[in-house]
Amino acid sequence: QVQVVESGGGLVQAGGSLRLSCAASGGTFSRYTMGWFRQAPGKDRDFVAAISWTGVNTYYANSVKGRFTVSRDNAKNTLYLQMNSLKPEDTAVYYCAAARSTSVYDTRGYDYWGQGTQVTVSS
Repeated sequence: QVQVVESGGGLVQAGGSLRLSCAASGGTFSRYTMGWFRQAPGKDRDFVAAISWTGVNTYYANSVKGRFTVSRDNAKNTLYLQMNSLKPEDTAVYYCAAARSTSVYDTRGYDYWGQGTQVTVSS
């Protein structure tokens, strides 16, 4: 069983940058597809980005494409999300998740979830 813990959230002005990290333990990190999701108050948890276990394939929501970059370091069991040109609408709790399957866009495809880290973008 994999445990994942997010960090790196905070308050930033519009146009700024943040890098989120997700530290994994308790399993073979390199065997999992990893994803980032976010949930704003009163809204569903939405897909943000994902990366295959090799790191070769990456996937992005249209709303973040060109601004966010997902990456992983399998030697460090860590997933990253570099967020640039942040907008107020990016404000949400960001979750890291691990999937044994190759499903990347749907929350139901993920087996393990972190507790989330808050990202707030002020205008």
